[in-house]
Amino acid sequence: MTLALALRGAPMLAALALAATALQFAPPDAVGPSWLLAVLALAALGWVYWQPRDGVRDNTLPALAVVLSAFGLVTIARLSPDLAHRQVIWLAVSLALAIGMGPLFDRFRVLGSYTYVWILGSIVLFGLLFTIGQEVNGAKLWIRVGAIQFEPVEIVKLFVVLFMASYLAQTGDVIAASKPWSLRANAKYLGPLFIGWFVSMAILVLERDLGMAVLLVGTFAIMLAIATRRIDLIAGSLAIFGVAVWWAVTHYHYVQARIAAWADPQADPLGTGYQAMQGMYALAAGGLFGTGYRLGEPYDIPSAATDYAFASFSEEFGALGGIVLCFVFLALVRRIFAVAARAPDRYAKLLAAGLAATLGMQTFIIVGGVLRLFPLTGITLPFFSYGGSSLVTNFALVALAWSISSVRTRTA
Repeated sequence: MTLALALRGAPMLAALALAATALQFAPPDAVGPSWLLAVLALAALGWVYWQPRDGVRDNTLPALAVVLSAFGLVTIARLSPDLAHRQVIWLAVSLALAIGMGPLFDRFRVLGSYTYVWILGSIVLFGLLFTIGQEVNGAKLWIRVGAIQFEPVEIVKLFVVLFMASYLAQTGDVIAASKPWSLRANAKYLGPLFIGWFVSMAILVLERDLGMAVLLVGTFAIMLAIATRRIDLIAGSLAIFGVAVWWAVTHYHYVQARIAAWADPQADPLGTGYQAMQGMYALAAGGLFGTGYRLGEPYDIPSAATDYAFASFSEEFGALGGIVLCFVFLALVRRIFAVAARAPDRYAKLLAAGLAATLGMQTFIIVGGVLRLFPLTGITLPFFSYGGSSLVTNFALVALAWSISSVRTRTA
């Protein structure tokens, strides 16, 4: 094995060593048989080694995804061995898809040729959700096909990024040069773009999914700012979205309950405020250094494995552990933004920036909700919370960003 080949797998080997150490402390048999974990480790190694030999990539990206998934699995195993077993299966599916989609992602610029396919796919998924979606805690989030249940909005978030990157790569300069008062020019080039923005608005108004709507609008605004630097467009988009949020708050009991639980959870500590109160108790019990793994009571929080995985982790690993976890997420987002900065063409830059913005916004929204900086939403903490749809989509996100990071070293 050459030195270059050894260095290629060094970040993943370090990540797997850290993951193996963490999993040693999980409850016995809570994360499945050891042979399956060994297969997953080999698959993760194969992921970074099975790449074109004529380029250099940021192999820390998949390594960070594996670290986050491992500690998420340790947290889920603490809460529910049954959910942990399912998460292991979804982790296997995620790695298999990340490896299998590698050849497609290596030719990621081809994806830019299907500008309107991505937004059409988003509208179709949204329509299916509206017609046959299952309501969970007041919001339509899931579609069930036989024994398989998935969350379409996880796919929609990637489709919106693909659409935005492709469209803005073609028209970003023209939109940036258009004067705010030039209605004709703005209508011509912004019309198709605001179809993507409308999808996020529709998710808020019709599906009552405040979290994913905020995520999509945030991603939309960041990508628009990077491509055009038009402050007026960004301010206008956020203002209209604010009106839609006001409408949802005044018309939907589900959204009202979320706001009320955030504003004053003690007003109904055994009802709408119960989850928020238990989450605060968990954070307080953890203190600075935590109770110690398997010594806390994070299972007292309703939906701890999904909505409150961060609080569950912080109770047993403390505020310091939570800060370290946030820095791992920050490192992953920062490295994807660095990929965008190094990308040689406009489409690659916008695509990588959109992926980084999506991951960063989702992490910020759920961690901020747990810490009660703003109302909690129903989205998951990427790689960390329980959820097959989220895990598969976020591994695909990292796999795509990893392909964009490739820098050619010699002519093939």
